[in-house]
Amino acid sequence: MTRISWDSRLATVANRSASKIEKAFGFRTVGDLLQHYPRRYEEKGRLSSLDAVQIGDHVTVIGRVVSSVQREFPDRRRGGIAYRLEAVVATEKDQLGLTFFDKRKSIAQWRARSVAEGATGLFSGKVGEFRGERQLTNPQTRMFVDTEALAGEDQATIAWQKVPELIPIYPATASISSWQIADTIGVALDLLDRVPDVLPERVRREQRLLDVATALELIHRPETWPDKTRAEQRLRFDEAFVTQTVLAQRRATLAQMPAQPRTGRPGGLLDQFDGRLPFTLTRGQQRVGADILADLALPHPMHRLLEGEVGSGKTVVALRAMLRVIDSGGQAALLAPTEVLAAQHRRSLSTLLGDLAAGGMLGGAVEGTRIALLTGSLGAAERRKVIEDIESGDAGIVIGTHALLEEGVQFADLGLVVVDEQHRFGVEQRAALSDKSLTPPHVLVMTATPIPRTMAMTVFGDLDASTLTELPAGRASIQTTVVPLAEQPAWWQRIWDRVGEEVEQGHQVYVVCPRIGSMGRGVEADETETDDTGRPADAAEDSTAGAGMAVEELAPVLRDGVLSDVRLDVMHGRLPADRKDAVMTAFAAGQIDVLVSTTVIEVGVDVANATTMVVVDADRFGVSQLHQMRGRVGRGSKPGLCLLVTRAKADTPARSRLDAVASTSDGVQLSRLDLAQRREGDVLGASQSGHRSGLRLLSVLRDEEVILAAREAATRTVEADPELADVPDLSAAVRRLDESDQATFLERA
Repeated sequence: MTRISWDSRLATVANRSASKIEKAFGFRTVGDLLQHYPRRYEEKGRLSSLDAVQIGDHVTVIGRVVSSVQREFPDRRRGGIAYRLEAVVATEKDQLGLTFFDKRKSIAQWRARSVAEGATGLFSGKVGEFRGERQLTNPQTRMFVDTEALAGEDQATIAWQKVPELIPIYPATASISSWQIADTIGVALDLLDRVPDVLPERVRREQRLLDVATALELIHRPETWPDKTRAEQRLRFDEAFVTQTVLAQRRATLAQMPAQPRTGRPGGLLDQFDGRLPFTLTRGQQRVGADILADLALPHPMHRLLEGEVGSGKTVVALRAMLRVIDSGGQAALLAPTEVLAAQHRRSLSTLLGDLAAGGMLGGAVEGTRIALLTGSLGAAERRKVIEDIESGDAGIVIGTHALLEEGVQFADLGLVVVDEQHRFGVEQRAALSDKSLTPPHVLVMTATPIPRTMAMTVFGDLDASTLTELPAGRASIQTTVVPLAEQPAWWQRIWDRVGEEVEQGHQVYVVCPRIGSMGRGVEADETETDDTGRPADAAEDSTAGAGMAVEELAPVLRDGVLSDVRLDVMHGRLPADRKDAVMTAFAAGQIDVLVSTTVIEVGVDVANATTMVVVDADRFGVSQLHQMRGRVGRGSKPGLCLLVTRAKADTPARSRLDAVASTSDGVQLSRLDLAQRREGDVLGASQSGHRSGLRLLSVLRDEEVILAAREAATRTVEADPELADVPDLSAAVRRLDESDQATFLERA
């Protein structure tokens, strides 16, 4: 019998289902197939549960036929007689209808014998509905029969004696059933020559794990539940270990790179700024700030992740790091994803620095610096002047969008790169900015999206992580309330009455919509704020195209109706850059009472007098996005109010999501919910070029101990063998990960 290897093409499996599997899932090799693990297992003597089954799901269930009736009916298309078998199968607690349509009498007769009352089998298909009851139409079937003789009649039957005690149920499609996948995997396991082993033997013994070949056999063909558990433990650790090895290698590489230490100077800009601060830094800001300053003084590049709740003071921490670099003779660049956010950063930093940001200018501090803003919408003359200030070093702080990455932009001495909202930038863009420095610059990436610790270890494991959890003293609380229009349509009017009351008290209000234009137009690429390559920069604004109320629909209704006596304006990514800047400047100055906007105000916008936010069609937004948006209010001493307006009905997933946001202000708790809802298996990216990626068995929410153990083991492995020369299978797995979509996701972190 010819043996096959892990990397053999899937076609080498002598099974007629192999080509269907390759087409359905994009698997190319035997290894791809064998890492297609069962979704669940059913016990041989038990029926399936339908508790979680929804209309439209593709399911595979074990059921017992409780009724089976075949009927004849006229075949109007072809003439003659056609046949319909109507059956009902009982599952654990429910029943499921089956309907089969056959044109040939011989097949209909076989079907009636096979799907007969009292028979048990596997049924696979898409769940539909008929007369209020769930049913499968023309499902694929594999019937369990008592004798081997009958089992040989067709591949749709299997002898009861050959049914395993635990039946693996695989992710399947309409073209290939779970048991066809199981049969093909069985053939591959029987012919497989060797399974690559990514774990050094020392690590396997320390963790008391199965050898990989046994684990692979038991994940697909377990005899007992403990078999399945031990197999999963081994394969789950493998996933964590390979990822953590990649990150350990990156940490080691960064530690060996040279960088210019930035130690600052006594009495410099940082000391002057600290002496002028009108408030006291929180303990967290002081602690994280000290860590960053210590990193900047080292002769290798800092790579630090700064995460913090909305309003926790990340900007001040980043600014102090920039001033330390400027005091050391360097420049700092702050990369922002949108022009709105870039302009907001310039306003915020200019306000914080005062005359320290007007160096060399009339009224500026003698030893001050300058802040330059570079975006794609600048006119030619203004752009040339900004680039000259950057090249000469006169601009110590350079804020910009993707325009900073262009070849014509050169720095005198780029010492620090600060990336805000880091998930909006790819590895190429980060590298393009870092390449503008003679030596590798220090890098600080910031995010206001709280990250569960386990995800941080998995995705951001090559960065030193710092977290700000405290809010500055005097920051007001935010009350979040769901407004259920499905049950209380009259509350729509009350929303705008409340907005008017806030304005009468001298406060300002955000109204957020999920779309820019009318339903017919949606959100086209030319309607969103784009980076300087033309790619939509505000992905969130584009993500809800064609759904929910639009800014251009709601604003005129409010302006001409219930809010006709307030100062109302609009903000979205399709506005010209100068218009966006003018609107935000006017809103910050209190010259606009109500701002109707898309999610372009999601991050970075800081207006202390804004006390209320109305999120229209809030169910169109994700959990973390809602948490981000409500952080725009309550930023001063006045309490904040966030109204999540929805037409979603009670007891639906959409309402549950909104109720969760309203119930807590704990961003980490909400991020765990958001991650679970977005399917954490995709946390390392989607498929690329037909290859699978992402997590298969590892859960970044559940498996903290596994990830910690894998991180420690991977670090020791890389320290002892940086090139992984003694573990070629691990080296190959690391190389595959580095070449995959997962690596891009890790780099973007």
